[in-house]
Amino acid sequence: MTTTAPRLGTALARLLILAAALLGTLLAGAAPASAHAALTGSDPKDGAVVATAPKEVNLTFSEQVAMSADSIRVLDPAGRRADTGEIRDLCSGSVVRYGVELRAGLPDGTYTVAWQTVSADSHPIAGAFTFSIGAPSATSVALPDREPGGGLVGALYGIARYLSYAGFAVLVGGGAFVLVCWPRGAGVRPVQRTVVRAWLTLTGATLVMLLLRNPYTGSGELSDAFDLAGLKSVLETKTGAALTSRLLLLGAAALFVAVLFGSYTRRTDPKEKKDLVFGLGIGGAVVATGIAGTWALAEHASTGIQPGIAMPVDILHLLAVAAWLGGLTVLLVALHRAPSVERAAVERFSKVAFASVAVLAATGLYQSWRQVGSWSALTGTRYGQLLLVKIGLMAVLVGIAWISRRWTRRLADLPSTEEEERGAEGAEGIAGTAGDEDAEGAEDGEASGTDEGPGTTRASGTDGASGTDEASGAAPAVDPERAAQLARQRAAVATARRKRERDADPERSGLRRSVLTEAAVAVVLLVVTTVLTATEPGRTEEEAGRSTAASGPAAVPDRPVDIRLPFDTGGVDGKGVVRLSLDPGRTGANGLHIYVERPDGKPLDVPEIKVALTLEAKDVGPLPVAPDRIQAGHWSASGVQIPMSGEWRIQMTVRTSDIDQTTIDKNVKIG
Repeated sequence: MTTTAPRLGTALARLLILAAALLGTLLAGAAPASAHAALTGSDPKDGAVVATAPKEVNLTFSEQVAMSADSIRVLDPAGRRADTGEIRDLCSGSVVRYGVELRAGLPDGTYTVAWQTVSADSHPIAGAFTFSIGAPSATSVALPDREPGGGLVGALYGIARYLSYAGFAVLVGGGAFVLVCWPRGAGVRPVQRTVVRAWLTLTGATLVMLLLRNPYTGSGELSDAFDLAGLKSVLETKTGAALTSRLLLLGAAALFVAVLFGSYTRRTDPKEKKDLVFGLGIGGAVVATGIAGTWALAEHASTGIQPGIAMPVDILHLLAVAAWLGGLTVLLVALHRAPSVERAAVERFSKVAFASVAVLAATGLYQSWRQVGSWSALTGTRYGQLLLVKIGLMAVLVGIAWISRRWTRRLADLPSTEEEERGAEGAEGIAGTAGDEDAEGAEDGEASGTDEGPGTTRASGTDGASGTDEASGAAPAVDPERAAQLARQRAAVATARRKRERDADPERSGLRRSVLTEAAVAVVLLVVTTVLTATEPGRTEEEAGRSTAASGPAAVPDRPVDIRLPFDTGGVDGKGVVRLSLDPGRTGANGLHIYVERPDGKPLDVPEIKVALTLEAKDVGPLPVAPDRIQAGHWSASGVQIPMSGEWRIQMTVRTSDIDQTTIDKNVKIG
């Protein structure tokens, strides 16, 4: 028994609009690719003041990174390069550390360390920090505001990544659906177009990612996508090799699609078809596994803990997603565009979807543990929160799939007598329609013989000539316009008949609605998954935070921490600069000196200065400090206690009159 279905029409349009809106919202709202490898330490530390110039600057990362000649730059207060440009590999065992040598004879002042590299999971990362030699100073270094992997290039790269996932799912899942569940679908045009377009989408998205890879990990300028030297360097990276391998495998996938929709559909011998199905199944599985492996070898699964287990698990996860969501897409197209879909095909896909969900649950559980690692990371990191959203969508999708499975079961449980009755009703309807059409044709024929019109043959000669035509039994001339009209009438009658059959079949109508809803949720799920791949894993984020807190930057003994902040209270003589010195700038007792100056550098006597210290990471403070006025523009306090190391926020409230005051603040690292 088969089921007929209407054109997709407005339902498809709504689905595409929903997908585009959600994709835009999530990609626009998502931050640029975070540091998947995190900077866990440096020497000198961020904010440190060293007595003499170090020989080199070292950076320690949470996982392996790809370094280039300009990955680490050290800039002096005037913005000039202070390093030699020679990157040193200082990695040892599980410690990932790189360094760059500094030039000899560096003067005192504040130096900026700017770094940019690519983490092992293919995402660009960057950052900057400062240290001072002798004493802090002003610096003219201006770092770019653009985040690595952001801007227009980052948005285009993210869209291409999404399209590649979607194309892979429909290509692999659609091919599997035809081969395993609905062999007759290989000859259905809408199904063929869907799978071929998925291949084109995946191929085009892969080419775009390959071209954008250089600016995505480097300058961020779209014009660099056509830099041949940059493309050559990309091809030498792990990600470039993975994208190139994917293109080669897509060539084999094109051959698979051509055979499935070409040679296979033309085979008539059952044995030949069976042998071809076996060959296509083995070959298709190998190609699909290889394409899935290009993601596993270049992204999250290839780094972190247990990569030897994580990569095969990731491949299984991707294949299960494709079998479920890709097959669902082709089923949706078949229900709405194909003339009919066998009930057995829907039942077989229901079993495939159930097995895919089981594989997804097992592999997803392992991936979640590996990437998150703790309950606090699940709820307190962006990766964990997105993972919770994905889990929720999966639960909704499984619920809708359960409803679809119930509709499928109801189709399977229809009594044979009911099926026969429906078949008889359909036959009677067809016969009745045919009879009506014949009667209508006869009436039209009579009318055309009596009325003048395009279909009427008028005798222009004698009656004898006319009688000769009738006696000869020659067929009347066929009018093309009349034939087209009859064809339109027959098509309208057939459409009306199919609509009556469809409306009288609530089981199939319910199945179509549930599958459409399932596909809509699947689109959202795929968007969230794409954003998830561009987000720092929760385990890495927490480990980096613990390492940074444990290593905490510190100042050298007998070298105070100095900060300089401008202020403007808005009143008369309300502009100036506050200089604060915390000596020795360590935990324990410190001496505090505050100097208030006019813009020209002369002391400014103000009625009141208030200071508060807050360590937000540990919920300590604010700790108030009440300095004493020593002389005009100079305030001091002794025995200022710093209970623990960390990044402290120093807030200063400056009052220049009875009603004019302002609060300024700055974060400082105290060891």
